Amino acid sequence: MPKARIRKIAINTGGGDAPGLNAVIRSVVIAALNKGWEVVGIRDGYNGLLMPGEYPEGGLLPLTRGRVRGITHLGGTILGTTNKGNPAKYPTLGPDGRWYEKDRTGELVAAFKRNGIDALVALGGDGSLGIANLLAQRGLRVIGVPKTIDNDLKGTVATFGFDTAVSFATECLDRLHSTAEAHRRIMVIEVMGRYAGWIALNTGISGTADAILIPEIPYDIRKVAAAMKALEKRNKYFAIVVVAEGARPKGGGVCVVSKELGRQEKLGGCGERVAKELQELTGRECRTVVLGHLLRGGSPTTFDRLISLRFGAAAVRALDEGRSGVMVALDPPRVRYVPLAQATQRLKTVPLNCDSILTARSLGISFGD
Repeated sequence: MPKARIRKIAINTGGGDAPGLNAVIRSVVIAALNKGWEVVGIRDGYNGLLMPGEYPEGGLLPLTRGRVRGITHLGGTILGTTNKGNPAKYPTLGPDGRWYEKDRTGELVAAFKRNGIDALVALGGDGSLGIANLLAQRGLRVIGVPKTIDNDLKGTVATFGFDTAVSFATECLDRLHSTAEAHRRIMVIEVMGRYAGWIALNTGISGTADAILIPEIPYDIRKVAAAMKALEKRNKYFAIVVVAEGARPKGGGVCVVSKELGRQEKLGGCGERVAKELQELTGRECRTVVLGHLLRGGSPTTFDRLISLRFGAAAVRALDEGRSGVMVALDPPRVRYVPLAQATQRLKTVPLNCDSILTARSLGISFGD
């Protein structure tokens, strides 16, 4: 069966922003224009199609060579993004003045057809690519590109944005070592990652932390405190503890800040909890640093720029080959295609027997277990 001809494609960016989004956009645009396709960007996830009246200049942004020139090194996304625009659970104000979730996927697919869009390249994490998979099941031609600083997407060795986040977090640890030593403090650094500990683990090892607390290994705060006290016997009177925002104590739960309609629950406060308990158990002064959204900003590293550009070009090749419902994935030294349903089935968490965990234990880093 001959593959359907493509004349016009769309790109969108959903969920939290990540360094490398603009590089992917540029790569997709240039590769698509070289094939003679028209390219448009959807503003703020899918809002540009679902709420076009909110944009005086239009919900679709024509993407030309001039529009994407010089954006590879820029953080953020020229299209805008949102983490509360799930078309299957779209926040909608009812006649009674209350908000509820409405399924608008049918409207969205119709909007693609109405605007003459033949295919979509969706840039996102597990939530955004789950939506992309749903749209593919509705008959839309979709290729997913794995974006998340958390590196928690199954099927790909790495997601773009992760290397930049870890590089910045490691630099922060380098700076905190000197102030921690100067004041003989325990510094607790909370990093993003939701329910996967990749950022905390890689940052903690690279930044020579004394303890790393991740969601995959429930911790006993008393054992973490014992590890801090053991440092004093080696004449080390300061410590660095890296805490993933989704870390939890044995028998306890994660720290949830809020749960808003149409979006994932917001995590935070774990670092403060750990610092308070360590101060009580050790008698040492503890301070907390929450890196938070600092990990999302800034220019992408060389590694993230390169895989972003590779992913974008691979997405266009996938469409040209007649593929749909797949995610481009890094499988060194090549890029391959993984079904979206498989890539979003479950999170890629840190294996307890992986070499990074073994390395950390060999170096004497405590996981509180």
